[in-house]
Amino acid sequence: MSADTAAVSELPRPARAPEPGRADAIIDRLHKLYPKLIDLSLDRVLRLLQQLNNPQLRLPPVIHVAGTNGKGSTCAFLRAIAEAAGWRVHVTISPHLVELRERYRVAGTLVSEATLADTLAEIERVNDGAAITVFEALVAAGYLLFSRTPADLCVVEVGLGGRFDATNVIPQPAACAITSISLDHQDFLGTRLDRIAWEKAGIMKPGRPVATGLQPPEVAAMLRACAAETGAILLERGRDWEISTDAHGMRFADSSGELSLSLPGLKGAHQHDNAGIAIAALRASGLVVQAAAYDGIARAEWPARLQRLTGRLTHALPEGTELYLDGGHNEGAGAALAGQLQSWSDRPVHLVVGMKQSKDVGAFLRPLLPLATSVWAVEEKGQHLALPVAAVIEASGGLARPGPDIAGALRQIAQVPGSAMARVLICGSLYLAGEVLKADRV
Repeated sequence: MSADTAAVSELPRPARAPEPGRADAIIDRLHKLYPKLIDLSLDRVLRLLQQLNNPQLRLPPVIHVAGTNGKGSTCAFLRAIAEAAGWRVHVTISPHLVELRERYRVAGTLVSEATLADTLAEIERVNDGAAITVFEALVAAGYLLFSRTPADLCVVEVGLGGRFDATNVIPQPAACAITSISLDHQDFLGTRLDRIAWEKAGIMKPGRPVATGLQPPEVAAMLRACAAETGAILLERGRDWEISTDAHGMRFADSSGELSLSLPGLKGAHQHDNAGIAIAALRASGLVVQAAAYDGIARAEWPARLQRLTGRLTHALPEGTELYLDGGHNEGAGAALAGQLQSWSDRPVHLVVGMKQSKDVGAFLRPLLPLATSVWAVEEKGQHLALPVAAVIEASGGLARPGPDIAGALRQIAQVPGSAMARVLICGSLYLAGEVLKADRV
């Protein structure tokens, strides 16, 4: 699983000077217009969108997804269901892992580098040097791309927070979704769960349905209060809908009836909640989806969410050892991953952990350390804002050992007695996940 949020405008800079017309060169220039990494506000993006003739008002039905953990996975489930129904689906996500164009799926296809570069060049020209954050420009690019290609559904993932996130300019989404809320980005969202919930609830719109899953009591109370104040229709798991497993797969139930489903394509019990949120949001949206299409959750794919790796990195491990990658990096993600490690008790589990500088490493590691056979701290070359290996070891109470990088950690794990038939989980950062995916390419 993953928190599915990073510092949304903290894009790694190119290692060498980019070509002037390419997307990364435009991003580099935009960074200089407004050097703040994050500045939650809607004023700048609304001004830019107006100059672009308000593409956000010319989209197919939108489902807007906020939350701390599980946003990207829920978007993946929404896309899988809609495509199983034969729909063309726009999707915009944040952050990307390897390539900038991962952020935009236009009518089911990743945008080409050339089209993205042309779109960003248009935005740069129209913006004409005015203050704008990179993330705001990227949001505008997505809405501009989507407004120019017909589709049946548009899935939009919030970057950070919700209320003042640049994506929050859709006046009447078909539905909204709020996934699991926990502590993350405290510098911007605060240290109280109810306050964070208030920020996330900012995507609610009058008269529109909002599906949410399992939440801490103070979060659930705040979401109810915000829904009442806004006039949104809150759909809570356990009250308005439920999802459960049985001998045959899964069963979803709400006021419209029951669905018998296959298990989700994404691993982990926490993904049942995300799948249920996606189904509840679609069922309440007013969009007509045939019942069989909801089984599309079994075909959902999403990188760095308990993703089984089968490429180059596996060559360093004994035959039969399984290698997984997850971008989870906060307290809630650690708890969810601990649940997965408990289900993996039939084999030794070795953790390889690399984290971003601003994260609470101790809170992430706390539920995981008792369940791991060994823990290895890494700092991968090219990993943006990587926390030093020594800091990860300190946060682990000295239990972690230096990798000091992925290749080194895997070589050492291969020498641990009993490592054959073990499981290895690389986790702690979406930036690390991007570097791992590059290294695993065959």
